[in-house]
Amino acid sequence: MARTQGSHSDITGPRVREAALRLFAREGYAAVSMRQIAGEVGVQAGALYNYTPDKQTLLFDLMKAHMDDLLTAWEAEAAPEHPLEALERFARFHIRFNTERADAVFVSYMELRNLSPKNFEVIEGLRRRYEDQLEHILRRGVALGLFDVAEPKITTMAVIAMLTGVNTWFRDGGRLSLPDVETIYWDMVRRAVTPEPAANRG
Repeated sequence: MARTQGSHSDITGPRVREAALRLFAREGYAAVSMRQIAGEVGVQAGALYNYTPDKQTLLFDLMKAHMDDLLTAWEAEAAPEHPLEALERFARFHIRFNTERADAVFVSYMELRNLSPKNFEVIEGLRRRYEDQLEHILRRGVALGLFDVAEPKITTMAVIAMLTGVNTWFRDGGRLSLPDVETIYWDMVRRAVTPEPAANRG
Protein backbone atom coordinates (compact mmCIF):
# COMPACT_ATOMS: atom_id res chain seq x y z
CA MET A 1 0.00 0.00 0.00
CA ALA A 2 1.38 3.45 -0.91
CA ARG A 3 2.32 5.78 1.94
CA THR A 4 0.07 8.76 2.52
CA GLN A 5 1.81 12.09 2.19
CA GLY A 6 2.62 13.36 5.66
CA SER A 7 2.25 9.95 7.31
CA HIS A 8 4.37 9.03 10.31
CA SER A 9 6.56 6.80 8.18
CA ASP A 10 7.77 9.83 6.22
CA ILE A 11 9.26 11.61 9.26
CA THR A 12 12.26 10.82 11.42
CA GLY A 13 13.50 12.17 14.73
CA PRO A 14 16.65 13.68 13.20
CA ARG A 15 14.63 15.54 10.57
CA VAL A 16 12.41 17.05 13.24
CA ARG A 17 15.42 18.19 15.28
CA GLU A 18 17.20 19.64 12.25
CA ALA A 19 14.11 21.60 11.24
CA ALA A 20 13.53 22.86 14.77
CA LEU A 21 17.15 23.93 15.13
CA ARG A 22 17.04 25.92 11.90
CA LEU A 23 13.80 27.64 12.86
CA PHE A 24 14.82 28.37 16.47
CA ALA A 25 18.08 29.91 15.24
CA ARG A 26 16.41 31.93 12.51
CA GLU A 27 13.23 33.11 14.21
CA GLY A 28 13.64 32.45 17.92
CA TYR A 29 12.08 29.74 20.04
CA ALA A 30 9.10 31.80 21.19
CA ALA A 31 8.09 32.69 17.63
CA VAL A 32 8.17 29.12 16.30
CA SER A 33 5.17 26.82 16.59
CA MET A 34 5.02 23.05 16.36
CA ARG A 35 2.86 23.51 13.27
CA GLN A 36 5.64 25.56 11.70
CA ILE A 37 8.19 22.86 12.45
CA ALA A 38 5.89 20.27 10.91
CA GLY A 39 5.53 22.44 7.82
CA GLU A 40 9.29 22.71 7.50
CA VAL A 41 9.55 18.92 7.51
CA GLY A 42 6.47 18.46 5.35
CA VAL A 43 4.12 16.56 7.66
CA GLN A 44 1.01 17.11 9.72
CA ALA A 45 1.62 18.78 13.08
CA GLY A 46 0.26 15.78 14.97
CA ALA A 47 3.04 13.59 13.59
CA LEU A 48 5.65 15.53 15.57
CA TYR A 49 4.35 14.16 18.84
CA ASN A 50 5.65 10.74 17.89
CA TYR A 51 9.13 12.19 18.37
CA THR A 52 8.79 14.79 21.11
CA PRO A 53 6.08 15.44 23.70
CA ASP A 54 6.25 19.24 23.33
CA LYS A 55 8.31 22.18 22.08
CA GLN A 56 10.07 22.67 25.42
CA THR A 57 11.38 19.11 25.34
CA LEU A 58 12.53 19.63 21.78
CA LEU A 59 14.50 22.75 22.77
CA PHE A 60 16.02 20.97 25.76
CA ASP A 61 17.01 17.94 23.68
CA LEU A 62 18.72 20.16 21.11
CA MET A 63 20.68 22.08 23.74
CA LYS A 64 21.63 18.98 25.70
CA ALA A 65 22.78 17.17 22.56
CA HIS A 66 24.99 20.12 21.70
CA MET A 67 26.58 20.24 25.15
CA ASP A 68 27.03 16.46 25.25
CA ASP A 69 28.76 16.56 21.85
CA LEU A 70 30.95 19.48 22.97
CA LEU A 71 32.08 17.74 26.15
CA THR A 72 32.70 14.44 24.39
CA ALA A 73 34.72 16.10 21.65
CA TRP A 74 36.85 18.05 24.14
CA GLU A 75 37.52 14.97 26.26
CA ALA A 76 38.76 13.23 23.11
CA GLU A 77 41.28 16.02 22.50
CA ALA A 78 43.69 14.79 25.20
CA ALA A 79 44.93 18.26 26.07
CA PRO A 80 48.68 18.58 26.78
CA GLU A 81 49.87 18.78 30.37
CA HIS A 82 51.67 22.10 29.88
CA PRO A 83 49.12 24.85 30.66
CA LEU A 84 50.13 27.12 27.77
CA GLU A 85 49.85 24.29 25.25
CA ALA A 86 46.58 23.14 26.82
CA LEU A 87 45.19 26.68 26.59
CA GLU A 88 46.11 26.90 22.92
CA ARG A 89 44.46 23.53 22.29
CA PHE A 90 41.31 24.71 24.05
CA ALA A 91 41.14 28.00 22.14
CA ARG A 92 41.56 26.37 18.75
CA PHE A 93 39.18 23.55 19.62
CA HIS A 94 36.42 25.88 20.79
CA ILE A 95 36.54 27.99 17.64
CA ARG A 96 36.70 24.99 15.32
CA PHE A 97 33.94 23.00 17.03
CA ASN A 98 31.49 25.87 17.34
CA THR A 99 32.06 27.34 13.89
CA GLU A 100 30.91 24.04 12.40
CA ARG A 101 27.70 24.23 14.45
CA ALA A 102 26.65 27.86 14.24
CA ASP A 103 22.90 27.27 14.66
CA ALA A 104 23.36 24.98 17.65
CA VAL A 105 25.68 27.48 19.35
CA PHE A 106 23.30 30.37 18.73
CA VAL A 107 20.35 28.47 20.16
CA SER A 108 22.37 27.22 23.13
CA TYR A 109 23.29 30.76 24.17
CA MET A 110 20.23 32.76 23.15
CA GLU A 111 17.47 30.43 24.27
CA LEU A 112 18.58 29.58 27.80
CA ARG A 113 15.93 31.98 29.09
CA ASN A 114 13.22 29.87 27.48
CA LEU A 115 14.11 26.66 29.31
CA SER A 116 12.00 25.49 32.21
CA PRO A 117 13.78 25.77 35.59
CA LYS A 118 14.47 22.03 35.68
CA ASN A 119 15.85 21.95 32.13
CA PHE A 120 17.85 25.12 32.73
CA GLU A 121 19.56 23.49 35.70
CA VAL A 122 20.65 20.53 33.57
CA ILE A 123 22.06 22.67 30.75
CA GLU A 124 23.78 25.04 33.16
CA GLY A 125 25.40 22.04 34.83
CA LEU A 126 26.80 20.88 31.49
CA ARG A 127 28.02 24.39 30.67
CA ARG A 128 29.81 24.57 34.02
CA ARG A 129 31.49 21.23 33.31
CA TYR A 130 32.87 22.65 30.08
CA GLU A 131 33.87 25.98 31.64
CA ASP A 132 35.62 24.07 34.43
CA GLN A 133 37.97 22.53 31.84
CA LEU A 134 39.27 25.97 30.89
CA GLU A 135 39.29 27.25 34.45
CA HIS A 136 41.41 24.26 35.48
CA ILE A 137 43.94 25.07 32.74
CA LEU A 138 44.12 28.69 33.87
CA ARG A 139 44.53 27.79 37.53
CA ARG A 140 47.36 25.39 36.73
CA GLY A 141 49.05 28.11 34.71
CA VAL A 142 48.72 30.58 37.57
CA ALA A 143 50.10 28.04 40.05
CA LEU A 144 53.16 27.53 37.83
CA GLY A 145 53.70 31.26 37.36
CA LEU A 146 52.91 31.06 33.64
CA PHE A 147 49.67 33.07 33.71
CA ASP A 148 48.88 36.40 35.30
CA VAL A 149 45.18 35.95 36.03
CA ALA A 150 43.60 37.51 39.11
CA GLU A 151 40.18 35.87 38.70
CA PRO A 152 40.34 32.56 36.79
CA LYS A 153 36.56 32.08 36.80
CA ILE A 154 35.87 35.53 35.32
CA THR A 155 38.70 35.09 32.84
CA THR A 156 37.21 31.74 31.83
CA MET A 157 33.88 33.34 30.98
CA ALA A 158 35.56 36.22 29.13
CA VAL A 159 37.73 33.91 27.02
CA ILE A 160 34.83 31.64 26.11
CA ALA A 161 32.69 34.64 25.16
CA MET A 162 35.46 36.00 22.95
CA LEU A 163 36.05 32.67 21.21
CA THR A 164 32.35 32.05 20.71
CA GLY A 165 32.06 35.47 19.10
CA VAL A 166 33.83 34.13 15.99
CA ASN A 167 30.49 32.57 15.04
CA THR A 168 28.90 35.99 14.59
CA TRP A 169 31.15 37.05 11.74
CA PHE A 170 33.25 34.23 10.28
CA ARG A 171 32.22 32.87 6.89
CA ASP A 172 33.99 30.34 4.69
CA GLY A 173 35.51 31.88 1.61
CA GLY A 174 36.45 35.15 3.28
CA ARG A 175 39.87 36.77 3.39
CA LEU A 176 40.90 34.72 6.42
CA SER A 177 40.73 30.94 6.66
CA LEU A 178 39.53 29.29 9.86
CA PRO A 179 43.11 28.28 10.83
CA ASP A 180 44.12 31.93 10.33
CA VAL A 181 41.33 33.01 12.67
CA GLU A 182 42.30 30.37 15.23
CA THR A 183 45.86 31.70 15.26
CA ILE A 184 44.79 35.33 15.63
CA TYR A 185 42.42 34.55 18.47
CA TRP A 186 44.93 32.29 20.19
CA ASP A 187 47.44 35.16 20.14
CA MET A 188 44.86 37.44 21.79
CA VAL A 189 44.06 34.84 24.45
CA ARG A 190 47.77 34.25 25.13
CA ARG A 191 48.47 37.96 25.51
CA ALA A 192 45.49 38.33 27.84
CA VAL A 193 46.68 35.74 30.36
CA THR A 194 50.48 35.79 30.23
CA PRO A 195 52.56 38.21 32.34
CA GLU A 196 53.71 41.38 30.66
CA PRO A 197 57.51 41.38 30.07
CA ALA A 198 59.35 43.52 32.65
CA ALA A 199 60.85 45.68 29.88
CA ASN A 200 57.36 46.75 28.79
CA ARG A 201 56.19 47.83 32.22
CA GLY A 202 55.98 51.51 33.02
